[in-house]
Amino acid sequence: MTMNGLWLGQVAMAALMNVAFAFAVGTALLAAWLAKDAQTNVAPARPAWLRAQRSMQVAAIVLLLADAGWLLYASATIGGVSLPAALGVVPTVLAQTHVGHAWAVAFGGAALLLLTSLASHTGMLRNALLWLAVILIAAGKASLGHAADAGPVSPAVGLHTVHVLVATVWGGLVLAAGFSVLPALGASVARGVLIRTAVQVSNMSLFAALFVLLTGAFNGVRGSGASLAAIEQSTWGHVLMLKLALVALALVLGGLNRFSALPRLRRTASTMDAHTFANLLHLEALVMIGVFAAAAVLADSAPAFATLG
Repeated sequence: MTMNGLWLGQVAMAALMNVAFAFAVGTALLAAWLAKDAQTNVAPARPAWLRAQRSMQVAAIVLLLADAGWLLYASATIGGVSLPAALGVVPTVLAQTHVGHAWAVAFGGAALLLLTSLASHTGMLRNALLWLAVILIAAGKASLGHAADAGPVSPAVGLHTVHVLVATVWGGLVLAAGFSVLPALGASVARGVLIRTAVQVSNMSLFAALFVLLTGAFNGVRGSGASLAAIEQSTWGHVLMLKLALVALALVLGGLNRFSALPRLRRTASTMDAHTFANLLHLEALVMIGVFAAAAVLADSAPAFATLG
């Protein structure tokens, strides 16, 4: 790993890709959960549902732009050329490298995600295409990481695809609910919808977090070569420890919400308890941005086992 401008730019684009993808998935889930309560223009859930729909569209656009930026930086690195000259390398990267092929899968999924988010009608076909897009993006992103060292079609890539999916669901729900959707349910007339949505966010986040820990443990063992020494002696290992610390902090904040703030909110339905839940979720969302940034650094750094030869 060489820390230069190209590497920093590539990592920044990867982090933006992670956050935008998560935000799009989180808002898609929240929009689906709120749809029944937002059927009329005067429904209390209508503003939150509309915000979820618009946020998903914006996130999908940002994801496409970040994908394009990442490819440009990656092409410059692969071709050993400056960023402006990387445009001439892009066709070769797309046609002749595994990186280009995996990127094309992820970018195609992102384009499909944007098209489905812009669809004026919802239905089974639209939802099926949306989640097909999500799977394609996750599979492409997984193949861009170190899991593909075992081959483009391998158990490691499959498991990492699952890891990307569940991490995106967990982080995406926290980001979308904390920054975009739940603030639109702040009025007292929407308190019932807020409580139901908060319960759904908490339950799905818990389920996804458990799978994140299971699949992440495998990735950690694979990346370190099952060696604590490799973790201690490598930049990859140090970043992994930072990511684990951030994940632990997110779990603590999520636990406080699930076992303290949410039960009080369900019991009292008070404005103060609603603010407490929202504030904790907001803090968890900020931590999640750090988690996605650390994941981007890990994906573009030499794995820890490489330090042991």
